[in-house]
Amino acid sequence: MAQKIIKKTIVKKKINENHYTQHGRIYITSTFNNTLITITNDKGDTLGWSSSGHRGFKGTRKSTPYAASLAVEDVARKLIGKGLKTVDVFVKGPGAGRDSSLRAIKSSGLSIISIADITPIPHNGPRAKKKRRV
Repeated sequence: MAQKIIKKTIVKKKINENHYTQHGRIYITSTFNNTLITITNDKGDTLGWSSSGHRGFKGTRKSTPYAASLAVEDVARKLIGKGLKTVDVFVKGPGAGRDSSLRAIKSSGLSIISIADITPIPHNGPRAKKKRRV
């Protein structure tokens, strides 16, 4: 009896060139501990991402405005090379990296079409956490 030899092949997904466009959306999630930046196209497909922790900052330095601006510059530099020119910016969260990341987008050469704050605000939901006393 002859044994069948099963060959396994790895299928690599080919990136569609239409995936990269001239217009995109930047989602900035700024928490008290980190700042996350995601750039998507209009369909919602992720084109690139970065964060303060991804840039090499650890601990409390992740939450600084400087770390947030470096994370924005990192991902913007990659995508400007791919042809991205204009963006809509969506900001979420109360962190320190909100304003500095917007300034970094403007200085990176991307043209900002609109800025929207999408921070979730409860309409009298569950009881809030107690205020921190220092």
